Amino acid sequence: MDRSLTTTTFTLEGYRVVKNLGVVRGIIVRSRSIFGTIGAQFQSIVGGDITLMMELCEKTRSGAFDMMLDHATERGANAVIGIQYDATELMPGVTEVLCYGTAVVVEPIGLPA
Repeated sequence: MDRSLTTTTFTLEGYRVVKNLGVVRGIIVRSRSIFGTIGAQFQSIVGGDITLMMELCEKTRSGAFDMMLDHATERGANAVIGIQYDATELMPGVTEVLCYGTAVVVEPIGLPA
């Protein structure tokens, strides 16, 4: 799927939705390692960005986004609109990250239907 055809809005400029395929999602559940936790605690003492946690968060969000795109592709979509993220701490140190949106088929405006 072309990543330029993904958006947090419900429209894609220059395209019209011709078919709605429903909600798609990607879910990742991650835990911090003891070494990552200790490293992050040390970084928090020093101050500034906690890069260990930033990297973990970015990797997790990216993975959930990729899973959502795979789900959309399996449904026959060529775009995903209304994309959002949600996160829930399931237990101390274990977090679920959900990326979801609406899978759609779009076509450029100006082409015959």
